Amino acid sequence: MHEEFTVIEREGPVIASALHAGHAMRPELLDACALSDTDRLREEDPHTDALADIGITTVIAERSRFEVDLNRPRDAAVYRGPQESWGLRVWHEPLSAAQIARSLDIHDRFYEAMRDLLGRTVERYGAAVVLDVHSYNHRRGGAGVPVDDPAANPEVNIGTGTLPRERWGPLVDRVAATMRASGLDARENVRFRGGHFAAWAHETFVGDVAVLALEFKKVFMDEWSGDVDRAHLAELRDALARCVPEISSAIEGSDR
Repeated sequence: MHEEFTVIEREGPVIASALHAGHAMRPELLDACALSDTDRLREEDPHTDALADIGITTVIAERSRFEVDLNRPRDAAVYRGPQESWGLRVWHEPLSAAQIARSLDIHDRFYEAMRDLLGRTVERYGAAVVLDVHSYNHRRGGAGVPVDDPAANPEVNIGTGTLPRERWGPLVDRVAATMRASGLDARENVRFRGGHFAAWAHETFVGDVAVLALEFKKVFMDEWSGDVDRAHLAELRDALARCVPEISSAIEGSDR
């Protein structure tokens, strides 16, 4: 366990991660931050740690993406200007080199830990599948305005932009079908194609690791007030949990 991210290892080849679940920031950055607590929370992925809590190995970020974004490349992991952060002015003044270095140290230690975790999982099970859980806003126009067009905003966007589909395509289809059987609108690469973590894992463990970047639309909460529907959140978590045995059986039945 690290102060900045938590890894809980359990049996099996499936891992759930929530890289944007954290909200905490170290005191020096809280003082430097120009955003309100509410504004930060809106662009983070609250409750994705609860979605990822499905009884398998979990990786949970404890720090806000505004301190360090673990799903971006190292040179873009600390937001410097509005062009990197949805037009938001994050800092009262530019961060010092020392402040940036302390944040990037978290990024370095995270990827070292993931290299170890995924390597051990592949060695033991022959492959690893990561359900990389995120969430996304669909009322960008403001509180009380109509939701963004559902046709272009699925309940679950399965990002597979860097996934070797010739190897993992049937598994992706199986996960999507399982989610649809739970009543969810789950579609592939409609809004998002996956981030740096997925690309890194696919390049580092070619053919042995699949990362499915799962973006849950924030239908389980009000993205402006922060109010959460716990019952709906539990339904989404149960739907995700139903994918785990499907993935495990697919890995066991694959002829590698």
